[in-house]
Amino acid sequence: MSLSGPARGEVLHYGSYGSPGLIDMPVAQAAPDGQFSLSMSFFENVWRGQMQFQITPRLSGGFRYSIIDGYLTPLGVGGGTVYDRSFDVSYLLSEETRHAPSLMIGLRDFGGTGLYESEYIVATKHLGDRLTVTGGLGWGRLGSFGGFTNPLGLIDTRFERRPVPLGIGVTGKVAFDRFFRGDAALFGGVAWQATDRLKLLAEYSSDGYVEEVWRMGFEHRTPLNFGVEYRRSDTTSFSGYLLHGAQLSVQMTYSFDPRRDRGRNGIESAPAPIVPRDQVAAASWGDVVTGSGAGSGTASGTPSRVGLPDGRARLAAALAEDGLALEGLEIGGTRARLALRNPRYGALPEALGRAARQMANTLPPEIETFEIVPVAGGMALSSVTLARSDLEDLEHALDGSWQSFARARIAAPGAPVPVAPGAYPDLHWRLTPYLSPALFDPDDPVRADLGVQLSGTLGLAPGLMLSGAVRAPVVGNRDQATRVSTSVLPHVRSDVVTYDTHSEIALSVLTADYLFRPGPDLYGRVSAGYFEPMFGGVSGELLWKPVDSRLGLGIELNRVAQRAYDQGFGFQDYAVTTGHVSAYYDFGGGYVGQLDAGRYLAGDWGATVTLDREFDNGFRVGGFFTLTDVPFSTFGEGAFDKGIRLSIPVEWLAGMPSRRGFSTVIRPIQRDGGARVEMPNRLYEMVRAAHAPELQDRWGRFWR
Repeated sequence: MSLSGPARGEVLHYGSYGSPGLIDMPVAQAAPDGQFSLSMSFFENVWRGQMQFQITPRLSGGFRYSIIDGYLTPLGVGGGTVYDRSFDVSYLLSEETRHAPSLMIGLRDFGGTGLYESEYIVATKHLGDRLTVTGGLGWGRLGSFGGFTNPLGLIDTRFERRPVPLGIGVTGKVAFDRFFRGDAALFGGVAWQATDRLKLLAEYSSDGYVEEVWRMGFEHRTPLNFGVEYRRSDTTSFSGYLLHGAQLSVQMTYSFDPRRDRGRNGIESAPAPIVPRDQVAAASWGDVVTGSGAGSGTASGTPSRVGLPDGRARLAAALAEDGLALEGLEIGGTRARLALRNPRYGALPEALGRAARQMANTLPPEIETFEIVPVAGGMALSSVTLARSDLEDLEHALDGSWQSFARARIAAPGAPVPVAPGAYPDLHWRLTPYLSPALFDPDDPVRADLGVQLSGTLGLAPGLMLSGAVRAPVVGNRDQATRVSTSVLPHVRSDVVTYDTHSEIALSVLTADYLFRPGPDLYGRVSAGYFEPMFGGVSGELLWKPVDSRLGLGIELNRVAQRAYDQGFGFQDYAVTTGHVSAYYDFGGGYVGQLDAGRYLAGDWGATVTLDREFDNGFRVGGFFTLTDVPFSTFGEGAFDKGIRLSIPVEWLAGMPSRRGFSTVIRPIQRDGGARVEMPNRLYEMVRAAHAPELQDRWGRFWR
């Protein structure tokens, strides 16, 4: 048997902790970049639900939620249910080569109760195409069986002792003083790919299951674990394990690549092919006119064959066939400027490509330059200039997407495009179902309401709009919660149960927004109303964001009051002034970072750090944490606010074009510290989508 590197196309096994592993022990293997996995495992009276994401080719992170029945208290009484939340992180230090194993370092449960807290260094090597061998050194739980004096004690004797964990009921604080401390132990194992679908696993575990033995009567007869995995497909697998010679465990894992849409692509209608100019010339735009402005043909006063009202109506109708809206049109000489609303396509380049083709098929043949100005809420976001001849040359070119982007000119919007008659007022509304989950309540971990929502937007004039949403739950149990807040801070978030139990038909949002351009590279917003279920008031925001820059800077100031529990039109006595200065940076490759520093709803001061990874199809995964001047002990359970953000576009699920999607925040628990008002129509995400870095990332859809 010869040494070799990892097998091509190998599908990794996810162990019982939801990350690439053997059974309980980790391996030094990273999932494919961007891969997302969900798993559920069960043994004895323990359920574990896990989510794992490969953040970069080497860095991965995970979240675990465990439900443990029959768990005794430290005094040896009870036998109730414990709900445990924990985060994992691992980093691939080196990849496997022909003669050297891969090497990984990782932390389990580094910000939770300490129930699963452990650290490890592990190496993995392939021996042939089907056999992998793993060996490692563990601390914490992974040092609780067969342990010996920590070899890191040679560096500093403080590594030889591990402080006592915080324990169940005290969560969220990152215990840096326990990392790689205390006894260490060796672990290892093998995985054999018996067939394309069947994998056999065996491991020597360094986890003594000390807590489970003491508190749950778990039998630990041997350090050996055995398992088998059946892979039903590239995405789904089922596993069974024999743990420590005493317990059986089962597991299901679902893994997928967010870059691959779940729905069938191409459900939308095909774009219109570009019509030759001589055929466009045959369809006259009307009589020759002179003059300037929206109602004439040119900006210079020279004749042009453009009966603008009729031609504008033809172009508007053509755009409407593609789900787009003409907000304004101006023609002068050989140039046409189009203000474009995009209510349908998640990727703006797809909207730009379809609009450009309809302009080529509708405008007179002498119009050579198309300037498309994407607008949102009536505010111009950028300017994309395309040559008509380039569109004709590149429509069927093999590298047409790249060349069309290289030849396009993306700039800041210039003078406003004259608004088309009838563009305002503009009303859009829809009646849709909604799902409102409330997860990880220590008394009831899964609560949710399912109901109907009536939402709409009324554009009154360019930049001025009214937005609202009313919800009515049909079925659910959010109103059955009984948890009472014990927070010593103002109850800006911890009274969520009171809101759930006092509202039936709820006015979720009702705002008036004015969006405007106060200067070059500047975008502004002034808002008033009910911003979210718990707070309303007035808000102002200013964003500096050059169209070709990866950096954006913003400032926001709010004066808000706490809404009445019935989520009607009333307010309570609590009011606060909040505000943040923000820095946004697009690192490229889909990574976007954000830093917000300022005052939060409970009056505390601090900062929030956010890092998101967004794929070209709009699927987004991110994480955040907030640290403020509220001490961990005052904050309460969780110690500080943190969580995972997940956004799944409808287009990814259904394969049809849509700007809608499902977004959620997975928090271990939300308290009052570090809480920020949830503001609709914040500027950065609105503006960023139309700027050069984001357009470049998603330009592959220009010809779609």
